[in-house]
Amino acid sequence: MKLVLVNPEIPANTGNIVRLCAVTGVELHVIEPCGFSWDERSLKRAGLDYWSHCRLERHLTFAQLEERWPRANYYFLSAHARRSLFSASIQAGDVLVLGCESAGLSRRFLDKNDRGRHTWTLPMPGRGRSLNLASAAAVALYEALRQIGRLEG
Repeated sequence: MKLVLVNPEIPANTGNIVRLCAVTGVELHVIEPCGFSWDERSLKRAGLDYWSHCRLERHLTFAQLEERWPRANYYFLSAHARRSLFSASIQAGDVLVLGCESAGLSRRFLDKNDRGRHTWTLPMPGRGRSLNLASAAAVALYEALRQIGRLEG
């Protein structure tokens, strides 16, 4: 299982997701550019002392990352998608992809990269446009881990 952030903008969210990936044992991949510097204090503070426990890789493009796992199933998360991630059939080795805080995954990005794959949403029965990026990452990742049986024991 891998988690990908495309152009994250808020350092505290990315730091929080570093911690999430450290405690779940999931690889984190970040597609540049980001809206912050990697030595920003708020980024380090949000990740606390979990940085050394997170397998983090940075990539210049999504295509660069995709070359490493050309046969993986990519689950693109979008507030505008119609299919709930809870009805997906996630498998070990799949990749969850989330966009930036202000715009999510752009239509252009999805048109270029989805190619008939899986664009999914997290249901939001209340009012509001979207979840916080770190919250969405946590919900999606724990659902994926539940489906592949990595939460038992």
